[in-house]
Amino acid sequence: MKLLHTSDWHLGKRLDTFSRFEEQEAVLKEITAIANNENVDAVLIAGDLFDTFNPPVEAVELFYRTLKNLSRGGACPVVAIAGNHDSPERIEAPDPLARELAIILAGYPITEIRPFKNDAGVELLQSKAGFIELKTPKYNYPLRIILNPYANQFRLRKYLNIEDEENEMRDILQNNWQNIANKHCDNKGVNILLSHMFFVQKGAQMPEETDDEKPILHIGGVQALYPENIPPQIQYAAIGHLHRKQVVSKEPCPVVYSGSPISYSFSEANQQKYVQIINIEPDKEAEIYSVELKSGRKLLRKSFDDIDKAVEWLAGNQENLIELTIESENYLTAEERKQLKNAHPYIINIIPKVKSAANIQEEMNNIDISKNIEELFTDYFRHKKGQMPNKVLIDLFKEIHGK
Repeated sequence: MKLLHTSDWHLGKRLDTFSRFEEQEAVLKEITAIANNENVDAVLIAGDLFDTFNPPVEAVELFYRTLKNLSRGGACPVVAIAGNHDSPERIEAPDPLARELAIILAGYPITEIRPFKNDAGVELLQSKAGFIELKTPKYNYPLRIILNPYANQFRLRKYLNIEDEENEMRDILQNNWQNIANKHCDNKGVNILLSHMFFVQKGAQMPEETDDEKPILHIGGVQALYPENIPPQIQYAAIGHLHRKQVVSKEPCPVVYSGSPISYSFSEANQQKYVQIINIEPDKEAEIYSVELKSGRKLLRKSFDDIDKAVEWLAGNQENLIELTIESENYLTAEERKQLKNAHPYIINIIPKVKSAANIQEEMNNIDISKNIEELFTDYFRHKKGQMPNKVLIDLFKEIHGK
């Protein structure tokens, strides 16, 4: 059985004011083409399907259209869960129609999907809270998936009717997953965990998160989970949340972040993006390989201390999204900013870095009130802007001041 694992689509997300919709549309077409070329038997989408609880209409339409195309008329099951950016209710809303195309949408850790069998031969054999067992046309063994959409500790206690406040979230999840695995995940089927949570090796340094994803560890008592919390019956853990592709652990099974399909933050500058392909059969280790994604603009960070050199570099990187740092003795003038903006259509940020700012601050710690008003204005302007006021400003100040 061959599976495709992807996550963190963040449909509707912008970079500052710059729309990423065309890139999202292109990369989802690419993922669909990969799924078709690889002839996968199921697609797993590990959360953060949208970027906000109320995504724009075009993002919602793109999402449903992509799921329909991935399902190949209902012959290829598509299983998607909610992430911390998603509204669980919105994710589950189209369930009655989606099931006809073998599209399974889970917003909550206790979601139960109604059993079905469609015309393409995909059958949901059984469904419990947070668990499904699927039969696909090509295989005489089932695909079992423990579903773990994002939920914080408060919600998990409520969903699972746990009143003992001493239980940590990782213990709650481990016990729940193990109970499901013991009942439903023997060695006669393929056993998967599909989760949108933060996983890390116990005792290891926390993996780097993107700017947008850092809050997950601080909302509602969310904790990092460990690979050892995963039941031994599980053969592959398809994880979402972090945007860089990474293997957290190979024990008790591969615990893998597929990463986002395009770079969404300048903290992801120069990252290559992937989907994961998993070859797997009952009671055997999964074989995994990554397929590069080529759609989406690259995000580049670059620093210069010379405007002309910056303009020259920008000319050679016209299709990328740029965050530019300019180091200089003084703050950028309006003319210099205009020169940079005219040199490139996709500059998202221009960050001035004034070399003398520390010296200016030190000088301004002591104000010499014996100076005349014009000198004090000049010192104040230099303190705030990092440069001397020009003659036009000095003349305007004199006019206002009445001299």
